[in-house]
Amino acid sequence: MELTLKVESEDHGFTVIAVSGEIDVYTAPKLRERLIALVEAGSYQLIVDMEGVEFLDSTGLGVLVGGLKRVRAHDGWIDLVCTQGRILRIFRITGLNKVFNIYDTVAEAVAAHDPPDPDAAKE
Repeated sequence: MELTLKVESEDHGFTVIAVSGEIDVYTAPKLRERLIALVEAGSYQLIVDMEGVEFLDSTGLGVLVGGLKRVRAHDGWIDLVCTQGRILRIFRITGLNKVFNIYDTVAEAVAAHDPPDPDAAKE
């Protein structure tokens, strides 16, 4: 199975990487290269949409952790979007669910970083 990566920039300054396929020892280097290129281009606020991921192994986890270290060096972050039980289980077993913020949708991940509306507090 191949790994497909689609990168989009959001209006809020975030970059969303939609990942589909399998993230394993054979395909993880492709994701690693893309994360490195994004950081080198100045993208430090990343949302990795993993809804299309069918398989994730320890190599893939290592790539995500490595990407997180790179963006944190620039005061950035990586959030994940994932609702698949078998993938979420891997994050729980490894404790990485405490390292990454994991959301159900890209919209939820974006909303978590939106500044509060100053007008809403006045009401």
